Amino acid sequence: MPTLTQEFTKGLWKEIPPFRLVLGICATLAVTTSAKNGIGMGVATTFVLVFSNLLISMLRKLIPRNVRIAAFIVIIASFVVLAELYMQAYAYPLYKALGIFVPLIVVNCIILGRAEAFASKNPVLPSLADGLGIGIGFTISLFVVGAIREIIGHGTFFSVPVMWSSFKPFGVMLKPPGAFLCLGLILALMNFISSRQKR
Repeated sequence: MPTLTQEFTKGLWKEIPPFRLVLGICATLAVTTSAKNGIGMGVATTFVLVFSNLLISMLRKLIPRNVRIAAFIVIIASFVVLAELYMQAYAYPLYKALGIFVPLIVVNCIILGRAEAFASKNPVLPSLADGLGIGIGFTISLFVVGAIREIIGHGTFFSVPVMWSSFKPFGVMLKPPGAFLCLGLILALMNFISSRQKR
């Protein structure tokens, strides 16, 4: 039986979305035009993931099997509304930057997938560790992709110029092809590291 540490750390490398689980790709490609956007989306998703995992695990024996998906979506949607209202109240510029992708956390495959595959079948503490690990892994992924795209596409990091004065931003990195390119290069690097570790 995996320990709580193993359940937490699997989301940081072995099952890190979107690179290993290949989930949450839409949000990864759409909102990662800056490091700040990546962190904001990741934190909002982590909040929803952790608390929906927690509640679903607590109620797993009470939810009838034939309506479990509908029940999961209601629980997830409730936490998404809380995250959305909090962002509107305290981080409105970030909320505007993320746009429609904040309410679309409801249908993020990572959250529903963890609810169905893990939280509905496991006790509270492992479900909490799973949600936190996967959420932090997703946040790290979004931050790294966003930081690379911002540095190369804008020449800034958290809106602070970091490149030399004659640097010409590579504008394609802020567009969908740049997101695919960045995602592919990071995935190739991760696969290379994994293959070296196996040797």
